Amino acid sequence: MTDAAPRWFHRRGDLARDGWESVVDASTPGWEHTALRVAECVRGVPLALPAGEAERIVVPLAGSFVVTRTENGETTRTVLAGRRSVFDGPTDVLYLSCAASAVIEGEGRVAVAGSPTGVVHPSRHLAAAETPVELRGAGRSSRQVHNFGTPAALDAERLIVCEVITPAENWSSYPPHKHDERVDGHESRLEEIYYFESAPVRGAAVDGAAAFGMFSTYSSPAGEIAIDAMVRTGDIALVPFGYHGPAVAAPGYDLYYLNVMAGPDAERAWLISDDPAHGWVRDTWTGQEIDSRLPYTPRT
Repeated sequence: MTDAAPRWFHRRGDLARDGWESVVDASTPGWEHTALRVAECVRGVPLALPAGEAERIVVPLAGSFVVTRTENGETTRTVLAGRRSVFDGPTDVLYLSCAASAVIEGEGRVAVAGSPTGVVHPSRHLAAAETPVELRGAGRSSRQVHNFGTPAALDAERLIVCEVITPAENWSSYPPHKHDERVDGHESRLEEIYYFESAPVRGAAVDGAAAFGMFSTYSSPAGEIAIDAMVRTGDIALVPFGYHGPAVAAPGYDLYYLNVMAGPDAERAWLISDDPAHGWVRDTWTGQEIDSRLPYTPRT
């Protein structure tokens, strides 16, 4: 841990290190339980994941990859078919046990989510077709969630990972909620990383570099935090405590985020408390339809 004051929001490239576009880990000020690496992978230039006491999930964001892992003296090669973009439905992913080292090769964007642990759970290739796809909310709060790294889908020690796609003009991570104190059966303690991407809606012939959404956090009794940011592809928000949300997709632009969570509780569970001032909004979804644009599937 460094002595620098914690920063909770980072633009693309702010956290670049060792060939990775972004690195969040225990060396990041104020951070302890989760990790994330993101890279633009170039063919012929491998990315190494050394062995260490951490469980990890390799998530293709765009493109296809080969992951060669070494575990207990055996080497295994896994092909990740990947996808065209994060807005083209779920991808296959690879869970790496804390006993494994690995090398990633391919072309495209890749993320590696992680959490420190010395407890070994079996490495596993989870196919895209095995990923539970949830359509959450209703109306303008409709969003699509890929639950490949949640307790119901994956055996892991601490790590909880999912990704959320929010169609243009919709709100997600809403009502604002928190998970920064332990309340048995109601709330768990989880650090959370948000990694964002944004793109013009399908069929829009415009430059995607300007695509954006909005994201906010604010304080809870557990700590003071404030993020009110225009977010673009590659940006990262760290949420150690506090209420987080909404994440809003601007008109004309879809919004994606990868959530990486882990914490100190013995139980691996995502339990949240809504902000009491806004939790009533959930009741307004009754009788509303899910946004007809969902689910997002691969383009033909």
